[in-house]
Amino acid sequence: MSAEVLMEALSLDHAFHALSDGNRRAILALVRTGHRPVGEIASELGLSQQIVSHHLKVLREAGLVSGTRSGTRHLYAVRVEGLAVGKAFFDDFWPERLTRLKNAIEGAGVGEGDG
Repeated sequence: MSAEVLMEALSLDHAFHALSDGNRRAILALVRTGHRPVGEIASELGLSQQIVSHHLKVLREAGLVSGTRSGTRHLYAVRVEGLAVGKAFFDDFWPERLTRLKNAIEGAGVGEGDG
C-alpha cells in the first residue's frame, strides 16, 4: 500500500470516528454556515464549553473544522476539504448503484407505453 493511499485511509478513519458521535455531528451542523465561538455552540447545544471544546478538538484533528482566534474568542468553521475525504469515499458507490437502477428500470419496462 502506497503512503498516499495509507494517508487517505487514515484520514477517512479519523473523519468517520469524529462523525460517529451525535454531539460532533450537531456541532458540525452549527458551524457549517460560518465561524462560531465555542460559547455560542455550547449554549445552543446545551453542553458545557469544556465538552464542546473536547468535541471540537476531535473534529479539528480529523480535519473537519478549522479554528481561528478573534481576540479572546476561539471561532470554528467547517473545513470543506476535510469533508471531501468522506464524500470521495461515497462517490465511488454511485456509478455502480446508478447502473443497477438503470438496469432495473429498463428490465421492468418502466416508462414504456404506460397508457
